[in-house]
Amino acid sequence: MTRDQQAIQDDIAYMRALAQEGQRTPLLVGRYLVTAAVVFGTANMGLWAIQSGILNVSSWAQLWVSIGAVVVFVLTLFVLDRRHKVQPGSRSSGNRAVSAAWTGVGYGIFVTWLGLVALAVKSGNWGYMAVMPTVVLVAYGSAWLVGAAMSGKRWMTGTALLSYASAVGVGWFIDSSAILLIFNVILVAVALIPGLVLMRQEPSEVV
Repeated sequence: MTRDQQAIQDDIAYMRALAQEGQRTPLLVGRYLVTAAVVFGTANMGLWAIQSGILNVSSWAQLWVSIGAVVVFVLTLFVLDRRHKVQPGSRSSGNRAVSAAWTGVGYGIFVTWLGLVALAVKSGNWGYMAVMPTVVLVAYGSAWLVGAAMSGKRWMTGTALLSYASAVGVGWFIDSSAILLIFNVILVAVALIPGLVLMRQEPSEVV
């Protein structure tokens, strides 16, 4: 019985150490968030120009703009990943958990996008793609909650709640091309600015 109690105490101490490690180590996802905000924010401006009639092109151009943004983002990820691997703290429990959360978010968003593209191509109705801002913001909110849990930062919880609230709010504009402009403003608040904050907290040296 004493041995069992000791094992339980050891497990508790281990979990406490992991939590403290996660809270002490700066999170290293800032560059990914800033890149996503810039790349997809730019793509959103192109999509808005097409949908609002500023650019007189085929509706299929929306697909190529979106594909171009995905390609640019994926290529940039290779560069960011190489830097991430040599940064101090990249192997900490907090960074591994948060990186896994954002990776899952990225795959989830991409697969959902593919599903909506298939639906749009099949039906000929690209209006289905207007659901993407809500999908993205719900996913961001979930990832920010993981970051808040691992770091103990209250502002991350606030960012998560803002993401969730915005996911509902953008639904009001789903039948208007203005949804893309509004989505860009929200991306600044839940991705670009928080990403810049995290980048400032990163250690400058590499190992």
